[in-house]
Amino acid sequence: MSQNPITIRNLGPEDAHILDRVRPGTFDNEVDPARAWAFLATRVNELVVALDRGEVIGFASGTVIMHPDKPTQFFVNEVSIHPDFRRQGIAKRLLTRISELASDRGCEEVWVATEADNAAARNLYAKLSSKVLPDVVVYSWSDPHL
Repeated sequence: MSQNPITIRNLGPEDAHILDRVRPGTFDNEVDPARAWAFLATRVNELVVALDRGEVIGFASGTVIMHPDKPTQFFVNEVSIHPDFRRQGIAKRLLTRISELASDRGCEEVWVATEADNAAARNLYAKLSSKVLPDVVVYSWSDPHL
């Protein structure tokens, strides 16, 4: 664990090189530079990172979702903190920053989904004054050519 303060920073495409220094285990997989740049260059996306001495040890990512018939929303794709840095308030700081960015983009609502058995995430989201949507069912498929 570090004694240095953790820096929270949102990234743009010019910052993709910051993802060259990620503590293993922070992301689910190794960061692909081309995918990282494409994500950052698509300006409906946001990526906020937590840095410890220049090394990424946490992140929150999300996407603006627009509808023709309802207010603009922001979907938080993922929040992850390296195990060595958990329970220090970093995830809350990341979510606060990404929510500010969503608000700056005109989003009126921020939402996230998590696994039913992810107690740590559910506890964090509850502390952030969120509400559980009781009638939501999520479906997933991997073949985009239905």
